[in-house]
Amino acid sequence: MPPHGVAAGVPTERLALPGGRDVRASLDTNGQADAVLVACPPHPQHGGTRHDGRLTAVSDALPPRTDCLRFDYGPWDEGRGERTDAESAVEWAAERYDRVGLFGYSFGGGIALRVASEADVVAVAALSPMAQLEDGTDVAAAVGRIGVPLWIGYGTRDDTVDAERVAAAARDHGATVETFAADHFFVGQESQVGERVAAFVENTL
Repeated sequence: MPPHGVAAGVPTERLALPGGRDVRASLDTNGQADAVLVACPPHPQHGGTRHDGRLTAVSDALPPRTDCLRFDYGPWDEGRGERTDAESAVEWAAERYDRVGLFGYSFGGGIALRVASEADVVAVAALSPMAQLEDGTDVAAAVGRIGVPLWIGYGTRDDTVDAERVAAAARDHGATVETFAADHFFVGQESQVGERVAAFVENTL
């Protein structure tokens, strides 16, 4: 399958998403897709942006029929505003595509899972998701409320977040859980991450 996203030279549109917060986004699109994956970046207070290598690797690996909307959070708001930003991105995408999926990494994985427990999406994937957000949101508990296909991936050497607790909840919920021989950052394994997420997306979105 030909590559799709950023590295493949697919055009990227820069957008300002509607809403009360300053949310900037990049849409990797070939202009022909009928589905889109909304990608939530890692923690903004630790340098997380829509240009994160794990997010762009996923975009690169997506099939041509699926665009990727990568966004930056607005001003830091302890997880509450960031969840609103993801919801706004999903709403924007739902007005333009037949099917919307969610993906997030680390903090963004927690955001994606929490939003997917209520938003109208058809699939959700989270890489090394946080088990609890700063506003007290229990991400592992939210997993049980997700009614669409779910994929969780995490590194077996991850000592940065408690992704295993989320993975255990996902297994109990019948979701797909995959492990990587990696720590939290997946250095040198970005392409493998992208391929695994893209395979899940292609089968569910």
